[in-house]
Amino acid sequence: MSTTLARPVPKTRPFGLVIAAVGIPAFMAALDNLVVSTALPVIRTDLGASISQLQWFVNAYTLPFAAFLLTAAALGDLLGRRRIYLTGITVFTLASAAAALATEPWQLTAARAVQGLGGAMTAPLSLTLLAAAVPDRMRNKAVGIWGGITGLGIAVGPVVGGAVADGLTWNWIFWINVPVGVVAVILAGVVLDESRGGARRLDPLGLLLSSTGMLLLIWGVVDGPERGWTTGRVPFMLAAGAALIAGFLFWQSRNRTPMLPLSLFRSRTFSLVILVTLTFSAGAFGSVFLLAQFFQVVQGLSPLEAGLRTLPWTGAPMLVAPLVGIFGPRIGLRNLIVAGQVFLAAGMLWIGLVTAPDTAYSSLVGAFVLGGIGMGLTIVPISTLTLASVPAQQRGMASGTNNTVREFGVAAGVAALSSIFSTYGGFAGQDDFVDGVVPAVLTGSAILAAGALLATRLPRVVPAERN
Repeated sequence: MSTTLARPVPKTRPFGLVIAAVGIPAFMAALDNLVVSTALPVIRTDLGASISQLQWFVNAYTLPFAAFLLTAAALGDLLGRRRIYLTGITVFTLASAAAALATEPWQLTAARAVQGLGGAMTAPLSLTLLAAAVPDRMRNKAVGIWGGITGLGIAVGPVVGGAVADGLTWNWIFWINVPVGVVAVILAGVVLDESRGGARRLDPLGLLLSSTGMLLLIWGVVDGPERGWTTGRVPFMLAAGAALIAGFLFWQSRNRTPMLPLSLFRSRTFSLVILVTLTFSAGAFGSVFLLAQFFQVVQGLSPLEAGLRTLPWTGAPMLVAPLVGIFGPRIGLRNLIVAGQVFLAAGMLWIGLVTAPDTAYSSLVGAFVLGGIGMGLTIVPISTLTLASVPAQQRGMASGTNNTVREFGVAAGVAALSSIFSTYGGFAGQDDFVDGVVPAVLTGSAILAAGALLATRLPRVVPAERN
């Protein structure tokens, strides 16, 4: 008589608790992408920061985020996804407290860098843990809700930053992460099950090449307007950064256990999604960084008033993303992404053409709504296509790669558009600010238009589920 050993059955958790366990940290990470945007003029005055330092308050978060996403995904596959996820939430929470205590620009920059490291340990694993915790038939719905939560973080980021800077001090922008982080650690530890992937060992050389290369590229772009593009350290940093990224790709092609398996890019869908992610994040978030300051610097509004005026843009993804997750497969994910990029490009073009020191808010609100709908139409389809375009065992790495490119796009977009801003304008006065922001936003529109053209090459339907 033969016996068969029963395989352990994964525990079934309530759908709402699973969503909360992965959604709260995703909300925190999304919130911190934009929460400082409306508070930057206040921080600039309080800490005596320059425009370059303002860029680093943003890029110090996004660069480590982008640089360590793939390593964090590999660590999760090797040591346990939930373990790395919980560690990332803890690091993020402690770094938020350090940012709140900062009294010098360099202290805030350093704390933001550690925040980015913690965010990198949660972002790719959030979506992977979600995909593993819900049935396949509920995945689109779950990803849609996850996208809505991320959209909520984007939506309330400028408003929360403005309200806190107005009613308290800018430091409380970071203090609010502390109790939320404590709740997130407890919830994720109780609700989520441990899982691992197929990673065998880490790739320290790959990490060194990729992170150093990205840092030098972004640093060179940030320093270009102030130090000159053709002399000094800027051309050296740009050339060295490009060489290190090329070396990283070469090493990945030769390494048996690569940090970034280039086999992922054999999927045409995955490759196109990555390119669209890059143009979307660079064009949209690079523009947000400057527009969030327009209402304060040019029109003299308070941080809260400025945050509320951006709400038609930042709030729309919260409403649109869940609907896209439910109805997207019927409409066609390619159609949604193309429409999203067209809406964003049109919104940025509209803003660039009408912006002046005395521009009425009524002339801008339609453009903000267009941009917000565009973001909502983009977030969920990109995540869905990323997961569906690769085999199941590569989803963690695919999600990490997509998040890496998105955060690199944010950092590169902020750096590039800020460089254009600094070249043509500055903070000397209202006209000076507008002289810089208009060409920067128009450049963002052109980047998004390029993304729309790329998106037309995506497949008409979602690739078949791959195991």
